[in-house]
Amino acid sequence: MSDVELDDIEGGDAPEAGGGSKKKGGGLGNMLPTILKFVAIGLGALVFIVTVTIITVNIMNKGGKSQTVIADPSSPYVGKRPEYNFYDSIGSIQVRTRDFPVSSNVTVEMIIGYDLGDQLAAAEFTSRRFELRDFVRRYFAGKYAADLAPEREEELKAEIREVLNTRFLDIARARIILFNRLDVMENY
Repeated sequence: MSDVELDDIEGGDAPEAGGGSKKKGGGLGNMLPTILKFVAIGLGALVFIVTVTIITVNIMNKGGKSQTVIADPSSPYVGKRPEYNFYDSIGSIQVRTRDFPVSSNVTVEMIIGYDLGDQLAAAEFTSRRFELRDFVRRYFAGKYAADLAPEREEELKAEIREVLNTRFLDIARARIILFNRLDVMENY
């Protein structure tokens, strides 16, 4: 055997027929790992920045609690209160509470405030007058006398406004609820 054949058997490199050296493949194949490395670094940095931002905002907001401050009405820095049109044609409604065995009588006259100059809202309130009366009757008949205590009046107004705006009204939006009369009298 010749020396060239022995080199091939032992795994040595035999000279190629062309006599030149072997070229490595270039292009996208060599750049792909580098591109993927930079994309991974970028995504890692993005996740880190978002995490730090969320943690910082939660710390600044004290765990996400709202920091709304109610201004003193006598302060000269209180903004102008919005003006509303009012719908008061619901009239006086008298119902009994759901207390058992002794229920209470409730007399309520409710007024709904809506945006000033909103003619579509005025038309909707007028066309739904009887439905509004029925809503008020059912709402107060479903409450206990303790739910209608004067301390809970603001909660009642907010709940009524929410129900009207989400489930009852189509075009109009109730902005404020007022009670011209809210009397709860216990039966004996």
